[in-house]
Amino acid sequence: MASSPDAKRLFVLDTNVLMHDPTCLFRFEEHDIYLPMIVLEELDNNKKGMSEVARNARQASRTLDALAATVRGDIRDGVALTALGHREATGTLFFQTEPFTQALPDGIAHGKADNQILVVVQGLKARHPDRDVVLVSKDINMRIKARALGLAAEDYENDKTIDDVELLYTGMLALPADFWSRQGKSVESWQQGGHTFYRISGAIVEQLLLNQFVYYEAPGEPALYARVVELRGKTAVLRTLKDYTHLKNAVWGVTARNREQNFALNLLMDPDIDFVTLAGTAGTGKTLMALAAGLTQVLDERRYSEIIMTRATVSVGEDIGFLPGTEEEKMGPWMGALDDNLEFLAQGARNSAGEWGRAATHDLIRSRIKIKSMNFMRGRTFLNKYVIIDEAQNLTPKQMKTLITRAGPGTKMVCMGNLAQIDTPYLTEGSSGLTYVVDRFKGWPHGGHVTLARGERSRLADYASEVL
Repeated sequence: MASSPDAKRLFVLDTNVLMHDPTCLFRFEEHDIYLPMIVLEELDNNKKGMSEVARNARQASRTLDALAATVRGDIRDGVALTALGHREATGTLFFQTEPFTQALPDGIAHGKADNQILVVVQGLKARHPDRDVVLVSKDINMRIKARALGLAAEDYENDKTIDDVELLYTGMLALPADFWSRQGKSVESWQQGGHTFYRISGAIVEQLLLNQFVYYEAPGEPALYARVVELRGKTAVLRTLKDYTHLKNAVWGVTARNREQNFALNLLMDPDIDFVTLAGTAGTGKTLMALAAGLTQVLDERRYSEIIMTRATVSVGEDIGFLPGTEEEKMGPWMGALDDNLEFLAQGARNSAGEWGRAATHDLIRSRIKIKSMNFMRGRTFLNKYVIIDEAQNLTPKQMKTLITRAGPGTKMVCMGNLAQIDTPYLTEGSSGLTYVVDRFKGWPHGGHVTLARGERSRLADYASEVL
């Protein structure tokens, strides 16, 4: 939140802010916070159940209880937010201790909770004309109504990893056209284990991160596709990639169809990389490549014992329902993408053994893939597993942390999603768990990210994504 240069601002919090981030009370630095009584009432109404929202409501209530318990004098004088040890929050928390009787325009129902909060904001503005009184809400319509009444309103943006998703780390960098002429004689190169290594220096090193892909494409000159494997002071070491666009390097019959897919397969097949994130629009091959790499490393190379696949069902955190069947069968409707990709992989080059051979291969593949619901992940540890988390854009940063911390020794995790398809309420591209992990893991020696750009489904799908 931007702070005004003179007086401390007074932020009135909507209930959805507390239920979105229970620690939000300590995120407003030196500014004061005001909680209307109806917000406490709504917290109470939402505390029951096992959903993420109910858990957050209970946590927010516990925090408020702990703060209120520190008051020695009159609670109307406010509660110091530093009382629980959060030194960065130097403001004061005020509870509503008296009614406000401001009149709202005709047509606005007074009984509705949102409108009661607007009455409180109006009353505070009239009572403190010298202060900035600002409503903070995650509800767009609430902010529109506030502004229509001449009140200041803001979104709660402290949870946003980045302001603009266009600035999100893509995992790759195009080298400038004069790259080789600038490096000149200072570049060192050597061969080792089928790869060529280049040690480079200069201003470009400052832009590089570990495991970032770099590429050089210029007409009439040989192309370079490499990954940053070492950064030391003002020098970086680049290692050329394995070419997965070539049939001889096909992964379970799948070859890379473009530059980004080649980058992704290099990460997916590298045993030193424990965590891979793939972002991209529909049809860029995220699920297919992750599955093909998983099957090769589980069935052919025996690097992992099995593939575990889970995805964010949009009702994540709720029960999967009292339907008959096992956990796998209940997850079945959400796993259409898995079945589509398995069908494609099972009819690959290695299945020229007729109908019986295809059926046997399909059964073998399915026996090594376990479908799990996220609701039962807490407390588990995965040993030597290849874990695929699909539709990760619908997870909150907290849920993402719960899942990634399940990884035990020898486990590889692949998170993928499309940031343009977020279905979870109150999650945006900037605050999605996928954006959060991409930003936090960039530059980690055992993690890598690729943003896939080009759809490879069909000419129909490509044309539809352009014109529709």
